[in-house]
Amino acid sequence: MKKTGILISFLLFQQFIFAQKDQYYDFMKTWNFIKYYHPDVASGKIDADSLFLVTIKKINSKDDFNSVIEKLSQSLNKNVTIPAPKETSKDILTKNQNFDWFQKNGKISAENKTLIQNIYNHRYNFELLKDGKSVSDEKQYPFPKNENIPLEYRLLTLAKIQGIVDYLFPHKYIMDKGFGEYFKNSLDENSKITSRKDFEIVLAKLVSKFKDSHALSFYKQLNYRKEIFHGSYLAPFDFQILDDHILVTKLIFPEICSKAQINIGDKIISVNGKTIPQIIKEKGELLSTSNTEKLVFVLSKYENNLIWIGDFQQQNLEVKSGGNNRKFSTKIEMIDPSDKEKYDLIVDYLQDKIKKRESRKIAHNDVAYFKVNETLKFINNVNDDKIDMVMDSILSDAAQKKAIVFDMREYPDWGGFFYHYIYKYFSPSENYFGKYYRQNLKNIGTFAYKDYDYFPAISGKTTHNYKGKVFILVNPDTRSASEWYSMSLQKIFPQSLTIGQQTSGGDGDLVKVNLPGNYLLEFTGNGIFYPDNSQTQQTGIRINKIIKYKDHDILENRDLEFERVLNLIK
Repeated sequence: MKKTGILISFLLFQQFIFAQKDQYYDFMKTWNFIKYYHPDVASGKIDADSLFLVTIKKINSKDDFNSVIEKLSQSLNKNVTIPAPKETSKDILTKNQNFDWFQKNGKISAENKTLIQNIYNHRYNFELLKDGKSVSDEKQYPFPKNENIPLEYRLLTLAKIQGIVDYLFPHKYIMDKGFGEYFKNSLDENSKITSRKDFEIVLAKLVSKFKDSHALSFYKQLNYRKEIFHGSYLAPFDFQILDDHILVTKLIFPEICSKAQINIGDKIISVNGKTIPQIIKEKGELLSTSNTEKLVFVLSKYENNLIWIGDFQQQNLEVKSGGNNRKFSTKIEMIDPSDKEKYDLIVDYLQDKIKKRESRKIAHNDVAYFKVNETLKFINNVNDDKIDMVMDSILSDAAQKKAIVFDMREYPDWGGFFYHYIYKYFSPSENYFGKYYRQNLKNIGTFAYKDYDYFPAISGKTTHNYKGKVFILVNPDTRSASEWYSMSLQKIFPQSLTIGQQTSGGDGDLVKVNLPGNYLLEFTGNGIFYPDNSQTQQTGIRINKIIKYKDHDILENRDLEFERVLNLIK
């Protein structure tokens, strides 16, 4: 009887929370507005989190929008008088800022609309923040990893994500339409969860809606990521995802694969009854990537171990034979990482694979080849006063070649190579290759064009006009700074050809925000465009020649970009 009473109480509590989803949504929209605009709250004079945690307990299912606003504002100064800072920027990205939620809301009284509008008209100027402080600063609230976070802190977490989208993320306008409704559904899901794992699923789904490759790292913050992504076991073979199948590229454990009749070149077309496109779609609902190319690239990496479904060591596969296209069903025994001997073999295999990939380059007498993550070696053992001379010599030698290849399919190890030395030697004095929008501190939620340091000031600069062929190689691993420097190269060398696959589509500086539960949400903090305002977020950089790999290209370990370059310089 006692257990029955507890169950009834729990169900009533869940219904109580569920009934308040609209009130919670209205509460969060209003709280975030106050957090980023009210002078006393935005400045930190009144702690925004404390305001949230104290007031959320007073919200109930009988509240309408007006009572929510009144409860949030009752302890605030409603007669703010210092005018909003005067806008001085002439080029401002305002697509994200939309106040229809209160200005065109018939449920809000004229008095409360005036109150909210007055806060905005007298908003805080974040240029007044003390040195070292940032708009994105948030408190840390640690909770034991295996315990569910208390309801009010779960709600605070969700509210902060909503605030990031509305006020800090520059590309809200190209997120999935209907984010507000999806957020309300997340509030519904949050009301029903009973474990930390369930809450982390809610968070992963919500962050995936950013469609921002910088936010991809969030999945690594999840304490239950192995369970959520079914990553407890590893495949006994290496693979690559192409179109609608998983291509088997290497047998790491030939004996295990032989028992399952799996061979190199076989195509896995379903796992545990789900097709590969279905699995990719499901994983995309838990991972934030700017485009599908990036998602498939991430899922194809063996070491990420994200493509599998089901928590069983034995996986049911539907396979199309690489030899004769015969379809067959099989069961494969996956590798338990706790088996040290087998795990060490996998580590050795991956290290060898990475080493071979890193050693690949174009070695041709007529080609100067520069790899984006291997430029720092030019000056590693060079005295500071000799660096200019060494770099001038390297680039002078490159200028004598018939072609220069910039392999941007990684992350830069030294930005100075592109920003300073490539510009110094080859570029005209001006190199406005893009448009950079940063957070507008006078009006949070908008982003102002900054006459960014697109190129350094170099006195007595001379330009070496290179007339040979220039190739810029890109793929989904061309990310953030690699995309930025690729855009610069495209401008410096107007004759260049950009070759490869769609890039990461997440350019701009990284912003990091703490969330309750020891989570760290990273995302793109700037708007980056081409000079004609063409989009780079999600889209990636412009490509002249798209390279598409087929099964046999992967199996033969070909680098089609290299082959295209060598063919074009003949």
